[in-house]
Amino acid sequence: MAQAVSASITRRTLVAGLAVTVAPMAVLAVAHNAQAKQTTPEKSLYERLGGVFAIAAVVDHFSDAVVKNKIVGQRSKNSQLRKWHTKNLGRLPGLKFMRTLWVCDVSGGPFKFTATKPGTTPLGLEEAHRDLRISPAEFDEVAAELGRTLDFFKVPKPEKAEVMAAFAAHKDEVTAGYVAAKRG
Repeated sequence: MAQAVSASITRRTLVAGLAVTVAPMAVLAVAHNAQAKQTTPEKSLYERLGGVFAIAAVVDHFSDAVVKNKIVGQRSKNSQLRKWHTKNLGRLPGLKFMRTLWVCDVSGGPFKFTATKPGTTPLGLEEAHRDLRISPAEFDEVAAELGRTLDFFKVPKPEKAEVMAAFAAHKDEVTAGYVAAKRG
């Protein structure tokens, strides 16, 4: 004798059936999201800094602060730096432009810096700074001014660290004129 099978569906059996059906899809979705995060490229430093307009604002503030800095600016003991920051201020807008291009370039942006005085490195910083005879201590003061400027603009710590590292990576180029003068 055949038994009748009940075809009634309760809420409990419906929820249980859906859970069994949906659970594997949820696992696949989580796995897909994890894989997507691995393949999604991280934003460049340029993008995280806010692009050219934000970089230009930082460079503008930084450049003005360097001019006023007692150690490396208008009252510097370094006669070449003192002269530049008092007699060559007409060139400051161009310098700000070049610094903006440099930061955009080294931070992964679409703008490319080309040195006005090509040197032995791709960025040519040693020739642009050779006649200024910037000492390692003066370089460090300019770096400190950059750090203060980044703090002024509330640049997050990871981005600030990357900017400072990019700046520090060129210390030998910027101080090459000082080192050569000491040897000679």
